[in-house]
Amino acid sequence: MSKRILIIDDEISILNSLSGILDDEGFSSICTSSAEKGLEVLGSRNIDLVLLDIWLGDNMDGMTALEIIKEKFDIPVIMISGHGTIETAVQATRKGAFDFIEKPLSYDKIILAITNGLRFSQLEQENILLKQGTAQQPILTGDSEVITALKKQIEMVAPTDAWVLIQGDHGTGKELVAQSIHRQSLSSAQPMIEVNCAAIPEELIESELFGHEKGSFTGAHTSKRGKFDQADGGILFLDEIGDMSLNTQAKILRILQEQKFERVGGNKTIQVNVRVLTATNKNLEEEIEAGNFRADLFWRLNVVPIQVPYLKDRLEDIPLLVESLMQNLVEKGLKHKEFTEDAIQTLMEHTWPGNVRELRNFIERLAIMCTKPKITSTQVGMFLSQGHTGTIAENGSSFSHLLSGDFKTARKNFEKEYLRQKLDLNNNNISKTAEQVGLERSHLHKKLKAYEIIN
Repeated sequence: MSKRILIIDDEISILNSLSGILDDEGFSSICTSSAEKGLEVLGSRNIDLVLLDIWLGDNMDGMTALEIIKEKFDIPVIMISGHGTIETAVQATRKGAFDFIEKPLSYDKIILAITNGLRFSQLEQENILLKQGTAQQPILTGDSEVITALKKQIEMVAPTDAWVLIQGDHGTGKELVAQSIHRQSLSSAQPMIEVNCAAIPEELIESELFGHEKGSFTGAHTSKRGKFDQADGGILFLDEIGDMSLNTQAKILRILQEQKFERVGGNKTIQVNVRVLTATNKNLEEEIEAGNFRADLFWRLNVVPIQVPYLKDRLEDIPLLVESLMQNLVEKGLKHKEFTEDAIQTLMEHTWPGNVRELRNFIERLAIMCTKPKITSTQVGMFLSQGHTGTIAENGSSFSHLLSGDFKTARKNFEKEYLRQKLDLNNNNISKTAEQVGLERSHLHKKLKAYEIIN
């Protein structure tokens, strides 16, 4: 997709000249003759860079517009002026301008400035991605037949623009599949925008997905871009799509079909180009029969279906999974623990109703609670039986308390282990667990995320 450049200048000849130059260079140009109209464009469309004249003949000058743009939008702004001085150039730079160019405009200078501005913006974005991604680049681990087939599916669909519906039980790794598709896609240089449909309250999901205008509801002190807007030109991942209400499903369907929408409280139509990946642990065809999911939305999303296998169907992957999970724990600061062959065998004999997520939590529990450098089948068996939570000492004895550090640390350790155990007992059903422990589902979900019990 060509980069979109917004030109704000009150001289029609400048607009026509710059627009022609940019079009010849393969950019997509949008022209406005006032700062007010330019800000409207920025609020309704994704713009990659702004060319802004300092001296405008309307109510708002370029410097004021620059301040507003830098406050609301994370894009480079190049100032242009026919009356440039060192003072105005310094002032513009201090206010956040990327560059300052004097009229009459030089073809070479303007293209070089735009190229540098776009490159700088891309480097900033890549830097953010690197910081986010280096610490968390989980991959699909395993070489079983079903995982090999799954990786092949991902390899085939990732480079295309096809929409994908990822289905699988709790903890099987649906999010990993989405991340793998993103990494191998043509949009890998851009972030994948993720939305957990189950974690957002019904009354806020419209604002989260489509954005809102300032003053559109109580607490909306500023305008906000929605997830669809942020994902323009890239990938939007809608996790737990089966938990979305019928009302929101209807609105999503229209937007998915037309690729345009209005923000909450707004009347401007925003056009986007978004590739959508979705995931659910529910059987959507059964949900359609029960009247909980729209059939037309299902067929729109289900372009390429991918089924993520249960862990019980790939138990031969457990040795590699244990090795990978243990390495991740070491990177988080835990001491490395070696699993004996009989310990691995015991793990492979378990059915793992919570799938890989349950295995991950269980390995972390063993790494924390077992004091020996080697973990045996006896220790694995003790923890597997009745959700054992005590510390296993070197002599094999068990302690039923979680004493560690000061009171605050001990309470945090207990809360994390308590919630982990409750979630395991309820087969990773967050709603059921929330009811049992007396917490709101959204509050429990945040705690589980904070403790890294769930992704």
